[in-house]
Amino acid sequence: MLNPRPTTATEKYFENMLSMTFNCSLWQDNSMSVKRFAFARFSEVTEQCFLLFTLILLMFLASLTGNALIATAIWTNPVLHTPMYFFLANLSLLEIGYTCSVIPKMLQSLVSEARGISREGCATQMFFFTLFAISECCLLAAMAFDRYMAICSPLHYATRMSRGVCVHLAMVSWGVGCMVAWARPTIFSPWTSVAPAAVFAVATLCISSPFLLIIASYGRILAAVLSMPSPEGRRKALSTCSSHLLVVTLFYGSASVTYLRPKASHSPGIDKLLALFYTVVTSMLNPIIYSLRNKEKKVLAHR
Repeated sequence: MLNPRPTTATEKYFENMLSMTFNCSLWQDNSMSVKRFAFARFSEVTEQCFLLFTLILLMFLASLTGNALIATAIWTNPVLHTPMYFFLANLSLLEIGYTCSVIPKMLQSLVSEARGISREGCATQMFFFTLFAISECCLLAAMAFDRYMAICSPLHYATRMSRGVCVHLAMVSWGVGCMVAWARPTIFSPWTSVAPAAVFAVATLCISSPFLLIIASYGRILAAVLSMPSPEGRRKALSTCSSHLLVVTLFYGSASVTYLRPKASHSPGIDKLLALFYTVVTSMLNPIIYSLRNKEKKVLAHR
């Protein structure tokens, strides 16, 4: 095994995605194929690793429990069979997959001496991580459109956001995630010169476009709310959007801070904390946000 070469920009991308730093060893021949990725621990102090393991495990279990309870409550209660809750159930399923694609390997790396992952294992993990992350971007845009229709076109909401329309929007969100995940091994290949352009194109189409749709939807919502004559009506309209807006802020805000910071400001310690935040903390907070903000789910919880 040869000494690992310096970390490249592409490896930095994988480092954030997998919530660990790594170097990869290359065979210095014509194939130049990566054999294995070696993780670096958050801390070399064993006690700190076990403490961090316990903390991440508790947050992971809280995230799984909260999202599973929300999805189960929505699917089993006819009162909650509305477009908003349909999308929320899909969001909970995506959050479960999102965290399960990364956290188990992270936990293993914290307490095990086998702190690595094979190339095939990395590809599998990145496939599911990309699938759930891109699908969530699109689903958040669909949820913003649902709120826009509910506030700006309340008389036509029932017909324009029928069950069939909601199912199609959810299928498109999951479908886009699947397509990007299947294409990722080719377009994100670290050994091809087209990778930067491909990454930019995918980021624009699959991440920036949903975000712009969210901004446009809330721009129209804000204009409609400001034109309402009643303060009570404005308050009720904004309250229906507050949970979704907070989730969007956490999701896009944490990812933006992680990936859009200047290169000079990157440091291994900060990168690890940011990766931990957007893979574990946001998924744990989402069920809490919706549970506290939504009156119907609080009534259901007291039954």
